[in-house]
Amino acid sequence: MTVGQRMTRNPITVHPDTPVSEAQYTMRKEKVHRFPVVDKELRLKGIVTEKDLLYATPSPATTLDVYEMSYLLSKLKVDEVMTNELVTVDEDTAIEEAARIMVDNNIGGLPVLRAGKLVGIITESDVFKVFLEMFASRQKGVRITLVVPEERGELAKLSGAVSAMGGNIVALGTFLGEDASQTLLTMKVQDVTVDALQEIVTPLVKKVVDVRVV
Repeated sequence: MTVGQRMTRNPITVHPDTPVSEAQYTMRKEKVHRFPVVDKELRLKGIVTEKDLLYATPSPATTLDVYEMSYLLSKLKVDEVMTNELVTVDEDTAIEEAARIMVDNNIGGLPVLRAGKLVGIITESDVFKVFLEMFASRQKGVRITLVVPEERGELAKLSGAVSAMGGNIVALGTFLGEDASQTLLTMKVQDVTVDALQEIVTPLVKKVVDVRVV
């Protein structure tokens, strides 16, 4: 799966000379947390976040009256508060690579470019939705978490046993174990009972960590 398959296309944008007060209003209205900042040719110039706009607003402790604050905000432009040091991706970037970039850079969204121009944005919310899909969170089934040896063929052995009992694996994920000799594996299976699934897989794994109907 790539960024282009999950990004928001043609995202709401602002221009560098957009007043901060207008950007704040639009952000609240559209219920988003960041705007790409583009010029008239859709070339990306920066990104402005909810936090950037909040910091640009005078403190509640200010001695300015409401008219003075409104006047100052009307004069303050987005390009004065936006982030210029941009981290971007293109449409062909793998979704997990985009997630890694966001985590490594401690940011919540990435502008998506094509030939240097903005075509979309991918956010942490988009990644969360992919996570839900990967683990079939909206489908009913038996979710079981196992500790398995980090050895070739273990996954095939488990999936074969589940298939032989008539189970349908709708989600499967592997995670780092406590050490390099083992892997934590979670799968969701339909058309089985908790007891039957646990009985089948227990002899094939090091440990059954958790099993539940979800």
